[in-house]
Amino acid sequence: MFLTPAVDRHASLPLLEGSLTFIALAAAFCWPRLASGPFSKIERLFSRLARRQGLAVFATGLTALLLRLAILPLCPIPIPFVPDDFSFLLSSDTFAHGRLTNPTPAMWMHFETIHVSMNPTYMSMYFPSNGLVLALGKALFGQPWYGLLLVSALMCAALCWMLQAWLPPTWALLGGAIAIVHLSLFSYWINSYHSAGLIAALGGALVLGALPRLTKRKTLRHIDGILMAAGIALLLTTRPFDGLLLCLPVAFVLGRWALFGKNRPAPAVLLRQAALPLVLVLAAGSWLAYYDYRAFGSPTTLPYTVNRQTYAMAPYFVWQKARPEPVYRHAVLRKFYYEGELDALKQYKTPVRAIADTLKKFTVGTLFFSGFAFLPLVFALGLVVRDRRTRFVVLCVAILIAGLGIQYFLIPHYMAVFTAAFLAIALQAMRHLRQWKPEGKPVGMTLVRLMVAVCLVMAGVRTFAAPLHMEQPQWPASKWNCSWFGPAQFGNQRAQLAASLEKLSGKQLVIVRYSASHNPFDEWVYNSADIDGSKVIWARDMDPEHNSELLNYYKDRHIWLVEPDVDPTVVTSYSVPGAQLAATKQDRPTQIDPARRAQ
Repeated sequence: MFLTPAVDRHASLPLLEGSLTFIALAAAFCWPRLASGPFSKIERLFSRLARRQGLAVFATGLTALLLRLAILPLCPIPIPFVPDDFSFLLSSDTFAHGRLTNPTPAMWMHFETIHVSMNPTYMSMYFPSNGLVLALGKALFGQPWYGLLLVSALMCAALCWMLQAWLPPTWALLGGAIAIVHLSLFSYWINSYHSAGLIAALGGALVLGALPRLTKRKTLRHIDGILMAAGIALLLTTRPFDGLLLCLPVAFVLGRWALFGKNRPAPAVLLRQAALPLVLVLAAGSWLAYYDYRAFGSPTTLPYTVNRQTYAMAPYFVWQKARPEPVYRHAVLRKFYYEGELDALKQYKTPVRAIADTLKKFTVGTLFFSGFAFLPLVFALGLVVRDRRTRFVVLCVAILIAGLGIQYFLIPHYMAVFTAAFLAIALQAMRHLRQWKPEGKPVGMTLVRLMVAVCLVMAGVRTFAAPLHMEQPQWPASKWNCSWFGPAQFGNQRAQLAASLEKLSGKQLVIVRYSASHNPFDEWVYNSADIDGSKVIWARDMDPEHNSELLNYYKDRHIWLVEPDVDPTVVTSYSVPGAQLAATKQDRPTQIDPARRAQ
């Protein structure tokens, strides 16, 4: 059976956005009253909705949900591809079966894969909230991705709600709209199975949104404390280190308010109001400890720990030393952890490379959250830093920068906890820029309006990127995880092969043989929670002795050999020494139509 290889189309979307942003800058200076009438009418309608704050929050979440559903024909449900996707889906499948983890498979050495632990149990290495969200989608709708969609809608609603506590209602609603376009429609947070970004952004918005509501109101409301506790619980079970960077300054402000604040309640009232939120946070921490005990053998052994100690050499933090090289049973694992991680950190040790990587981190984060359309806001950042309204969120971002500075790696979802803070700073910069009137001309107002217009135009272009022949590159991930345009549909080859094998009669075993040049991010060896009970099992090719053990253990299965790095990929019946497992014509998976694969 032959599979057509994926086609990598180079993206022109960032270039188009940059060009439109330059045109918007020029237009604002040349025609400072451009389309003032239509813009004013739209803003009045927008403000009318924004003043009804509860409705604005609901509308933001509902719009995020409906818009993503509406564009499904053009931006379909993603196909799992990179190791993170498969790891999260393993966690989801485990929880959906009513288990916290799975026993180590008998043939576990053939199933080793990136970001999945095999000992002491078989489970994703990540924190559990990611899998729980996907399991919710699978339980409610039969498809894990719908869990991400629900969290995405909640995230956008929570961001609007958070901003209402820091900025005027109209600007808060605008922030919610920007979040919809930049995060909930196209980014890799929603167009993959990497749910950590959405969950962490939701948790951070709840924490930052509850803070001023607790400290500035004369009477405490139970709901504000509960929402903050819910946000802390999400951060604790998703990205605790990044969450700690946010919760420390929040705890300081709350503590100062409780002791010295003008609106502080009586100690008895404060204790009564704080009781339920504290119980919720403690319950989340206790459940995480129990999960760690079941999955990793100890309540104090956090996710990541066992997997990194088993396979990784590169540390996360700059003061840590590299671990000795472990025994790798598969070359692709060594390539990922040694060549992909450790070699890069060795170069990081040089001053020039350290400076270059720091600048790269800054660029990746900026382009993901702002794109090119909002880069002109950098000219107003000085005013935001001096602004009392947003001084605290600026401090939070400064703490984040310090926290990221002590880590070697950076992917945009590492900063997701601070999404609400980024939006608050950007919107306050827009407010300042809007007031800019060189020579009495409303240049700033027009520029702000055109920046938002560019963002909306690019959302439309991204929606129709495929028919416009402006698709994002399918690979590697580094080309799309730093852009809000997100990835195109990819991972079709493995998915179509899996679908073909599922249609066959009997059980199937697929042995995957990579070449020496294989990209470890292009992972094919992934299995569900119940490996032995699966109709199709994916295993790594090893030496003849280990392969013989595998075939004897699964002797009731038809054996296939797949070599993904052969161009085109060929799937054949696996030949066993001394015997030939020849597939009959009707036993072979149907040939995949190259035209269908390219769609």
